[in-house]
Amino acid sequence: MTFLDLSPRSVLVFDDASRNAMKASLGAPRCDPDSRPSPVSPLCIDLNDSEPYVRCMITETHSGRVAVVTGAAGGFGTAIALELARRGADIIAVDIHSPDATVSAVRELGRKATGITADISNADAVAGITPELLDFGGRVDILVNNAGVFPFVDLFELNYAEWRRIFAINTDSQFLMATAVMRSMRESGWGRIVNLASNSLGLAVSGMVAYMAAKGAVVGFTRALATDLAPYGITVNAVCPTASRTSGGEKFIGNEVLEHVAQMQAIKRVGVASDIVGTVCFLSSDDSAFMTAQTVVCDGGLMRV
Repeated sequence: MTFLDLSPRSVLVFDDASRNAMKASLGAPRCDPDSRPSPVSPLCIDLNDSEPYVRCMITETHSGRVAVVTGAAGGFGTAIALELARRGADIIAVDIHSPDATVSAVRELGRKATGITADISNADAVAGITPELLDFGGRVDILVNNAGVFPFVDLFELNYAEWRRIFAINTDSQFLMATAVMRSMRESGWGRIVNLASNSLGLAVSGMVAYMAAKGAVVGFTRALATDLAPYGITVNAVCPTASRTSGGEKFIGNEVLEHVAQMQAIKRVGVASDIVGTVCFLSSDDSAFMTAQTVVCDGGLMRV
């Protein structure tokens, strides 16, 4: 039997006989592996006898941190904001639509939260909200650049105005938000920036010239920004999700295409917003301190590279 410490981030590995003894001695609650941990119950036993280990749930990994999440009115943004809150972070939810529902949900978890409605693809708008971003918690520790759009546009109907709109929302917004908070991170000597890119960069998808170009720019931006910010204790990484069953996914892609994509994945189910939150939380925590300028694909094995 191998023990590591019993801190919230610890892992216990042991054989069947030892596992059964531990169940009785620890009095740990039974848990659903898909459920989220409670901040007051860090240890949770997986009672599935076919799995010879105890699953130790991660809690409070973001305690005391202030996180900005863009595109936080729904979908990935809401899921990320709520999980960061469960892990101890206070949340600034930013969206072009009202993020009030997300803010209320965060507060129900016992964390501080505020919502900002703004068009972050516009430089003047970001300049206008920057004081509010920095005043909420006195600093910003984490930025999750999630806001984006993914319209399918036939190449022969794609005009420059639409090209610029897609780039402004998907790429310009990430630059503007990063530059709004990076000085605060530099002052504290710690920061995490997580940019949402796309697994479409490794696929052949028609009608996505502007979108794929914009998300490709996000990957390049992530690598370059990581290089310049590394001396200040700030890491920058990107996450590439798959087409998922969110409000945006159903609107722009449709359920039929989502089901088709799922059958091409190694894990043959439609992705949901919660599938990427663990990856984002890892990249925004102390656990990823030696990881920067990387692009992590989290897409059920659609991109097998």
